[in-house]
Amino acid sequence: MNELEVSRPTLTRYLRDLRDTYGVPWVFDRDQDGYRLESDNHELGRQFELPGLWFSAEEIHALLTMQHLLVNLDSSGLLGPHIEPLLNRLGRALGTADDSAIEVARRIRIQTVGARSFQLDHFQAVGSATLRRRRLLIEYHARGKNETVRREVSPQRLIHYRDNWYLDAWCHLRNELRSFAVDAIHRTEILDTPTRDIDDATLDHVLGSGYGIFAGAEVRWARLRFSAERSRWVAHEKWHPDQQGRHLDDGSFELRVPYSQEPELLMDILRHGAHVEVLEPPDLRNAVSQAHKEAAALNAG
Repeated sequence: MNELEVSRPTLTRYLRDLRDTYGVPWVFDRDQDGYRLESDNHELGRQFELPGLWFSAEEIHALLTMQHLLVNLDSSGLLGPHIEPLLNRLGRALGTADDSAIEVARRIRIQTVGARSFQLDHFQAVGSATLRRRRLLIEYHARGKNETVRREVSPQRLIHYRDNWYLDAWCHLRNELRSFAVDAIHRTEILDTPTRDIDDATLDHVLGSGYGIFAGAEVRWARLRFSAERSRWVAHEKWHPDQQGRHLDDGSFELRVPYSQEPELLMDILRHGAHVEVLEPPDLRNAVSQAHKEAAALNAG
């Protein structure tokens, strides 16, 4: 009080603000007749340092918005518990007058389309093995062949793509890199055997170079032409990080995207119906044409 030239009530208010607003874990030590930090069993965790992070109200609102997005995307609950202490701190920093955390939840809605359900314990095992760098024994339902196969895999990374989770892993059964849909994993067992680690460059080359989740080392390029009407949307869409696009004189839009396997690209092309033409390669053009013919025959009459 002498150093800061403040009164006892002001000091008490400062201490209260440090504890309630900024989460400073101070306690009064009667033996030492003074205040000290005590982080054991504190809701913000054992680690605490001053001066800490200080945000403007706008920054805090932005962080709360991101947290809300993350919670909605993280339906599995894998990340939620780890960011909850940060949410509590941000909520206190905003103040309690208008309860901003609840207001964000009211005003922001995230709708997921096509998200497939999965068993949480399997997801947790996959995540744990990936982070601990341990091999994983799984029973995997290959939907294309409609068969379940027992595999030993070395997890490399988890991918959240189009509202679903995928595991990039080295398959010791096939002796190659594969991508597995987590929702198709029916049984998991974490092994004590260390994983076979694959460098990021190889992972990106094999599993990240083609279009979408159906990737592979052999990459081809699709060239698509969208109508002038549909180009107003497609020109602003990101189909692939390496895509190439240009506006044509007639108002249409030409898009080139790399792909390794056609199933996912085929689905995205078909949703545009008569507003897109596949210029190349010929086999992709034929696949789209055949799909349209089969759909027309199925819905005829």
